[in-house]
Amino acid sequence: MRREHFTVTVSNIEWAETNGEPRKPEVSIDVTGSTTMLRERLTGPDGELLDAGETDVSLRLQAPLDTDTTGVISVANRVTGEFVLELNETAENVLTFIQAARSYGESETEDDGRYEVELLLEGEQFVTYDKQTFLVYDVDGNLMRQHSLIPSGVEL
Repeated sequence: MRREHFTVTVSNIEWAETNGEPRKPEVSIDVTGSTTMLRERLTGPDGELLDAGETDVSLRLQAPLDTDTTGVISVANRVTGEFVLELNETAENVLTFIQAARSYGESETEDDGRYEVELLLEGEQFVTYDKQTFLVYDVDGNLMRQHSLIPSGVEL
C-alpha cells in the first residue's frame, strides 16, 4: 500500500468554526489498489477485525508546526504496535479536525467516541471505528498534549 492509494474525506467539522449544532466529526479513508495487506493488518490473531479499542490514531509532524506543515497520519494496532496504514495530510487540516472532535466531546453527555473513522476498500465500507483519542507528535516524536485529543482521566 502506498500513501497515494488513500483518499481522505472529512465531514461534520464546519459547525465548530461557526458555532453551529454539534455533529460528530467523521473521516472516511478510501483505499484503492491492492487491499490484501490492509485486510491482514486489520485482522487480529482470532481472525476477527480489530475493534476501535485495539487501534490508535496519531499524527506525526514532519516539520515544526506552522501553516504549511505536513504530517503523517497513522492508524496502528494497539496490541502489536504495527502500523495498519499511513497517509500524508496537512497539519492545519488535522488540527482543525481534532478541535471539532474536542468541541463535539464537550457538548455531548454520552461517552461515545468523539469522532468516527470509516475505512473503505475500493469504495465499499470495510470497518468503522468510534474513537476518543487522537495523539499529535512533533517532528522529534514528543507528544504535543495541547494539540492532541485525550479524554479526561486518561494518563499517557
